[in-house]
Amino acid sequence: MSRNAWQEDRGNKDRSITRSGGGTMVHGSATDVRPDTTRAFLVGDSMTGGYGTGADILHDCTIAVDPGEIAVIVGPNGAGKSTGMKAIFGMLNLRQGSVRLDGEDITDLSPQDRVAKGMGFVPQTSNIFTSMSVEENLEMGAFIRRDDIRPTMEQVFELFPILKDKRRQPAGELSGGQRQQVAVGRALMTKPKVLMLDEPTAGVSPIVMDELFDRIIEVSRTGIPILMVEQNARQALEIADRGYVLVQGRNAHTGTGRELLADDDVRRSFLGG
Repeated sequence: MSRNAWQEDRGNKDRSITRSGGGTMVHGSATDVRPDTTRAFLVGDSMTGGYGTGADILHDCTIAVDPGEIAVIVGPNGAGKSTGMKAIFGMLNLRQGSVRLDGEDITDLSPQDRVAKGMGFVPQTSNIFTSMSVEENLEMGAFIRRDDIRPTMEQVFELFPILKDKRRQPAGELSGGQRQQVAVGRALMTKPKVLMLDEPTAGVSPIVMDELFDRIIEVSRTGIPILMVEQNARQALEIADRGYVLVQGRNAHTGTGRELLADDDVRRSFLGG
């Protein structure tokens, strides 16, 4: 696998698969716990909250991503990584903080309304219709659209050629890595402004993990910003433009993927030295 997260040609290429929109995030160093999100494209800003009436899991947590970027959320088990992702997607109520997309405050919108605004979300589990064919799964992803979906489907097949070969096959018969490609492809069928992935490599082999990361890089080249929760921290930071290390629901470290990989505290505490 070729994994140079900083090669000059890894950024925006073809935005036809995504809706228009953009912004600029001001980057700091790996020692910055809280990033400057004044002009971030998607941001969960100063989020505090948990599930139902339970205790807070997130504590003044801030996560952001801009077009053309891959931003990853890493940290130990129980750090609030997936909770932070779900908070941005509207799956839990925030007690404090806000969520903004392309300059618009969407804090009070339901997950369904956020999809209509341009958020594509791929959960870790139960993310495909196993009894439906690959093509039917992709068609389900375009349920909110009223235009011609065929060009987008062809773009998905270009990104994931194996799906074109297996388009008539039930998705439940595919391998774990292929199922993840179906899940990502279905999210792309909405023509999202931003793509959110919760543990996309969970439970797959190292070889399949490398392939999935390659495909994620290819998606980012279309101009879609990607926000990703990932347990394989080192590998994720290698492809990341921006990284957030969470500990107990709080921002512990923030920086570029390169900065975090080079940070002694991050390496010692989260990357195995």
